[in-house]
Amino acid sequence: MTLATETSKALKATELLWDPDRIPPFPAIALKALNLMSGTDTSLLELCNLIRSDVAFSTEVLKIANSPLVAFSKNVTSVLQAAMLLGFQRMRSVVITLGLKAYLEGSFTPLIHSCWQHSVACATIAERSAKWRFMDKDFAYTAGILHDIGRMALATVMPEAYARVIERGAEQPRDVLQSERELCGIDHCEAGRSLMTAWNLPETFLAITACHHDAEAHTSGTASLVPPSCELADSLGFAVIRCRSGRSYAEILAAFPEPGRNRFPADAKELASEIANEIQSIESA
Repeated sequence: MTLATETSKALKATELLWDPDRIPPFPAIALKALNLMSGTDTSLLELCNLIRSDVAFSTEVLKIANSPLVAFSKNVTSVLQAAMLLGFQRMRSVVITLGLKAYLEGSFTPLIHSCWQHSVACATIAERSAKWRFMDKDFAYTAGILHDIGRMALATVMPEAYARVIERGAEQPRDVLQSERELCGIDHCEAGRSLMTAWNLPETFLAITACHHDAEAHTSGTASLVPPSCELADSLGFAVIRCRSGRSYAEILAAFPEPGRNRFPADAKELASEIANEIQSIESA
């Protein structure tokens, strides 16, 4: 089968499938937490009341608060106690992570699981880098969690077409976008922007989902940590599609601003192990 035939068949099968209004909505609690970043005046108590209204979410928050990921010295027995101990910003990150986990629950195929692990790895790296630079580490984590939401959506609604994208592979990250456009009719950055718009999320998240592979986007501030964090996550073994000519761990670290680049472990395996443990803690909660 020629590439043209393969592309034509894939597009005929998928061209009518991408519609953000047909994608299941992100959990309302997580959307509420995300919209706090747009300047809405919402208190910690209001967020707690929102969480407590959902039994499943309340349970998940308590599991996280009592997990090795947080490691409090005493048992946490209520959402309000968890919120007081975690703090408003950290609580928001926990809610968003659990929201993504819940969003993917019904379609946790090996491919979706790979997307999930990549997003958590990117979020963890971005959070660490932001903390060392006295930036908003919770925003960095949230940006990392959401940056590849478009890929997750494509892999969910077009699993066969996206399997072809995986099989084709890529030399560079931007080659993946071209394959997605040819085989799915839209790339994951465009799909991410489409979802952020449909879910009425703050403008800053549109830029992060749409531009994390665009070298000319020139994102600034905390958002600028997402592209190198995404690339570093790939190099550590958390890639959805491994590029054949990717940069080394040391080369990617050099792209991080000081003082963050010198705070990461010199051994890539050490950082990969730390991130794997964090992913496991979240998944087992």
